[in-house]
Amino acid sequence: MHSEVIKREENKITLKVVIGAEAFEAGINKAYNKMRGKFNIPGFRKGKAPRKIIELNYGTEIFYEEAINITFPDAYDKALEEHGINPVDRPSIEDLEEIQKGQDVVLTVGVEIMPEVVVENYKGIEVEKKEYNVQEEDIQKELDSLLEKNARMIAVEDRPVQDSDMVIIDYKGMIDGVAFEGGTAEKQSLNIGSGQFIQGFEEQLIGKNTGDEVEVKVTFPEDYHGKDVAGKEAVFEVKIHEIKEKEVPALDDEFAKDVSEFDTLEELKADVKKRLEEQAKNKTEQELRNKVVDAAIDKVEINLPSAVVERQIDNMLRDFEYSLSYQGLNLQYYYNMTGAKEEDLRNQMRDDAVKRVKTQIVLEKISELEAIEATEEEVNQEVEKMAEQYKQEVDKLKETLREEDMTYIKDNIVVRKTIDFLVANAQIA
Repeated sequence: MHSEVIKREENKITLKVVIGAEAFEAGINKAYNKMRGKFNIPGFRKGKAPRKIIELNYGTEIFYEEAINITFPDAYDKALEEHGINPVDRPSIEDLEEIQKGQDVVLTVGVEIMPEVVVENYKGIEVEKKEYNVQEEDIQKELDSLLEKNARMIAVEDRPVQDSDMVIIDYKGMIDGVAFEGGTAEKQSLNIGSGQFIQGFEEQLIGKNTGDEVEVKVTFPEDYHGKDVAGKEAVFEVKIHEIKEKEVPALDDEFAKDVSEFDTLEELKADVKKRLEEQAKNKTEQELRNKVVDAAIDKVEINLPSAVVERQIDNMLRDFEYSLSYQGLNLQYYYNMTGAKEEDLRNQMRDDAVKRVKTQIVLEKISELEAIEATEEEVNQEVEKMAEQYKQEVDKLKETLREEDMTYIKDNIVVRKTIDFLVANAQIA
């Protein structure tokens, strides 16, 4: 087996790959052993007909395709090694010369590669650092949120429904007097003013009392996800079982004791301030790091192979579906609800995918130029953090980590150190 480079372009190399006659003959024999059970030849039990008999009946080329599938991967791998080629996608066979019995097999193969990346002027990047400071209103907003989380709903019977109330209702929806699928429920909780129901539904309950039976008229939006009811007028028969209002606790020492480990409101406020200041510091630093990385990337022109981008989109789709699964959903449900198709979602993700791939390439190049590596001590520290996070003993966690897990840990450390390097060498205003 041998090979030669026919043409070299920015993102593609065209190779001539030659599979030697002996190797191809061995491949044909393997193909025969694999496929012979598929042939019915008169006078022979199924799978027992000799290769020559099968070739007489079906042609000598009957095993060629499978023989190429068997022999090509080894010849291709050797060609990549010989010419130092690092492909980014599977090869495409562009031409196959006519196969002659006892002769070498010659293929022309297209190989997509990553273009040579030149990264320059990544030191001294000029960026502006935006500081996030905690104000008194930020602390109060956090405390108000804590009050809301600890509020309770209490039943009211001496007044009608008001905005922001919660009502417990039965409802039955009809279009032209006929009930429609999904339009009926019992003892449903509804927060008035939340926009949870179709526009106009909640407003028509305001002023009504417990026990009232109300006729609510609405029109479904033209773009409503339920195609059977989209754009149509509907009438809902609604019965109000209960009206509830939110009771917010007082912001005092007793509240602090109930919701935290502190004895006084002042201690709780101090803890909230400390936590918000830590969040503000992290936000400031993360934004700075992002700005420096973005500036470094903007200095580099890369014509990315389409295969690399598509593979990144595949990964992003898998991550998206994984996040949907936490909500008990899947991609097909998402497509049905939004009216989108996979192609639409892929197109939405494309710009982000390009940026992610470009970021990875540029940071890898800078780490290579600056000889940035993950030390054994740093890797051990990272594993110790993981062990603490997962509440495991370090030695036991190490036993479960695969080689690819360790590579992932090392890569993350290198990326972090590379960004540290860029920030340390940036001109920050």
